[in-house]
Amino acid sequence: MIINFLFAAIKAGTPLLFGTTGEIMTQKTGNLNLGVEGMMFMGAFVGFFTGYKTGSITLALLAAFAVGVFAALIYAFLTVSLRANQNVTGLTLTIFGTGFAQFFGERMIAAAPDKSPKLPAELVAALSEKAIPLLGDIPYIGKLLFSHNIIVYLGVCIAFICGIYINRTKAGLNMRAVGENPAAADAAGINVTAVKYIHILAGGGICGIGGAYLSLINGGGVWNNSCVNGQGWIAVALVIFASWSPVKAILGSLIFGAFSVLQFYVPKDIIELPNAFYIALPFLITIIVLVFTSMKKSKEGAQPAGCGINYFREDR
Repeated sequence: MIINFLFAAIKAGTPLLFGTTGEIMTQKTGNLNLGVEGMMFMGAFVGFFTGYKTGSITLALLAAFAVGVFAALIYAFLTVSLRANQNVTGLTLTIFGTGFAQFFGERMIAAAPDKSPKLPAELVAALSEKAIPLLGDIPYIGKLLFSHNIIVYLGVCIAFICGIYINRTKAGLNMRAVGENPAAADAAGINVTAVKYIHILAGGGICGIGGAYLSLINGGGVWNNSCVNGQGWIAVALVIFASWSPVKAILGSLIFGAFSVLQFYVPKDIIELPNAFYIALPFLITIIVLVFTSMKKSKEGAQPAGCGINYFREDR
């Protein structure tokens, strides 16, 4: 039961990992994007629609990434080029992305033969859990770590690559410099605008893949207009929980994924609580995390100093 519980927690935490990693890439450049929910919704619809029409997992993920980049481009243009308020722009992007997915989702449902769009059987089979040869046969560990669908491994790889990129490459160090002090980075010859655009767009694309995971995997092959259901907001809080580290986000997403599936593994004859409590539990934990992290005064693993502040080089 414990192995099954952890296995389910990994599955439930994977979309959070995508959303958290994407938001970390954005915030590390000094931009706070509260539109993660909207970008994930757009990725969810476009990824599902592409898979529904083509039956290709590669095209579905690429389309979800592309629409996430498009949504992030809107945000970047408004906040970086036009210096609009980042909080308001992010919230607007969430409203837009949610409406986008539900508007076109309703039309896809209406156009489906049985009013229930279903992914092709070959795509569902490609997205199913498959044990890695030899590794999947290891007792307990094989089931837990080496028997997932391909998107789970993609999420872990992206998190590790982003972690190495941020901390071990020159481009990553430039990104961190822009996020901490854009004026100093500009004076050192770093193109602040280009750095912000590149990483905001990359972060949006990663969030889009997280949305596609929710519609392709969690939906059981059937479109659901409410498939994201607040996961983007939890991802924003997870950024703080992970101390702006993509690698730490792997553990954070596992913990929050465990809270999401807890109701299915608690023995009802021992602890009987209403289902509404378990549904609200991840959001309750999110509030607790935000409260405790706001009380922490340590500079280590803190939010980038320039996060949320628009940069205008003429103010230097």
